[in-house]
Amino acid sequence: MATLNTSVSFGGLTLKNPVLTASGTFGYGLEFSPYGDLTKLGGLVVKGLSLKPREGNPMPRIAETPCGMLNAIGIQNVGVEVFLRNKLPLLPWRETAVIANLYACSAEEFGDLAGLFAGEEGVAALEVNVSCPNVKEGGAAFGADPSQIERVTAAVRKRCPKKPVIVKLSPNVTDIVVAGRAAADGGADILSAINTLTGMAVDVRTRKPRLANVVGGLSGPAVKPVGLRCVWQLARALPLPVIGIGGISTAEDALEYMLVGAHAVQVGTASFMRPDVAFTLVEAIEALGASLGLSSLDEYRGSLKT
Repeated sequence: MATLNTSVSFGGLTLKNPVLTASGTFGYGLEFSPYGDLTKLGGLVVKGLSLKPREGNPMPRIAETPCGMLNAIGIQNVGVEVFLRNKLPLLPWRETAVIANLYACSAEEFGDLAGLFAGEEGVAALEVNVSCPNVKEGGAAFGADPSQIERVTAAVRKRCPKKPVIVKLSPNVTDIVVAGRAAADGGADILSAINTLTGMAVDVRTRKPRLANVVGGLSGPAVKPVGLRCVWQLARALPLPVIGIGGISTAEDALEYMLVGAHAVQVGTASFMRPDVAFTLVEAIEALGASLGLSSLDEYRGSLKT
């Protein structure tokens, strides 16, 4: 059986394999070190970071659905200063790419946040979150407005000119290509898609919503068809590489995203059920690709026949 080269290079990033963790589902990375070797992963996208620490939304913040999970965490995080001082030095950033996910309430604040990473050698790239549905300011409001996406991206690009800028897009828009084009116009190097879909769950006995925030973000297997559609549309329409996100827990899931044009994938909700899933996926992709006769992922990417 042929050996599959799983390394990928795109948008200024070079990864040993295409498996990344999705922000908000893998903590700061260190929490999952008991379940596998972090250096095996292509990269770690850490929990969303803001300028100041955030407590997030009130409990309950997570609810299960028949085929996915609803969350309304609200970007709870320790703040960028604590992350840079206490978390990043403990991560294996010399062996595995560490990508910082950024959240802010204005383009100016995004720029200030990005500027703190400009000279930080332990962070390989920035992922700009303009699509979180669980915060009152910024988040999905930015993601639904192409002019705001371009402004935010340009602010990050200006303050951190030498690192790849990834813009994480929302599926909660009429045309995700319009949002992706706005990110490209602002100077993005890479797109990631998708963030969660907005949804809700209710209890017929208490007559109350299952989330204190009432509405949350749906992730997991239920959103994979939407994620595939969005990545396919973006990859066909725009010259930027795309990272696929949504419902990925097997090698088949990952290769489906690559078939529609993704350069890499992020594993999210599946890590809550199987903490080692991202680690096992690395070898599973290699085995499945080799069984398909592939020598590299480049030859498979975007080869969907329609």
